Amino acid sequence: MLSEEVKTAYDNFYTNSDVAWRMLGAKYKAQNIVDVCKGIKPQKVLEVGAGDGSILHFLNEWSFSPELYALEIAQSGVDIIKERKLPKLKEAQTFDGYKIPYADDTFDLVILAHVLEHVEHERILIRELKRVAKYIVVEVPKDYRFGVDKRMKHFLDYGHINMYTPTSLRFLLQSEGLEILADKTSMTATETVKFNEFINRKAPKTFTKNLKIELEYRIKKALGNLLGKKKQEQFANAYTVLTQKSDHNLHIF
Repeated sequence: MLSEEVKTAYDNFYTNSDVAWRMLGAKYKAQNIVDVCKGIKPQKVLEVGAGDGSILHFLNEWSFSPELYALEIAQSGVDIIKERKLPKLKEAQTFDGYKIPYADDTFDLVILAHVLEHVEHERILIRELKRVAKYIVVEVPKDYRFGVDKRMKHFLDYGHINMYTPTSLRFLLQSEGLEILADKTSMTATETVKFNEFINRKAPKTFTKNLKIELEYRIKKALGNLLGKKKQEQFANAYTVLTQKSDHNLHIF
């Protein structure tokens, strides 16, 4: 079943389908962040690469933290974030993509959701995140999978210049002196798949197609639960990880 907010998008396709699509994706990204952060209670949270503030919308609504901050490269994104008038948002501003304009240890948590795959110098940015916060959450799409060569153009069209597996992301973060505290693999939710199929792609909404989407999701979910973490990672579309600064920094010469 589609949620009420997505049903609304069906009714208003010609006016807000793009917004509804972004909000739908952001809802699940925000839920992944909340899930891996269950063991901490951050008081000040910064989202780096906050886009239009869709994730912050849900973190504000769910009272994830009393203070939210946003950095975004595009001024247009910052303007939209401010227009949301989120009660817990304290500041939103632009940055150059690498240098974070805050002092050391300003934040309890920094969020980097679906940003790292776009970053040319990923280690430079990670070191800045580590400088300003105790905890860091990173979520990336799991682009690298069987048959990925056939989808190279698709990823490049979306500006993805890096590809990660859960293992390669863990290695990158650990090699930058970060300790893995919690992680989560997630498949694209059925309501998101249906929205993409029936709204974005304008495919006919049939009982057979609906059933196929539901069955594929449930079968993969069941197999993942039965066969364990590696199989879950194989089926996943995104990987979310919570880290903290480690006392055992790796020195690269």
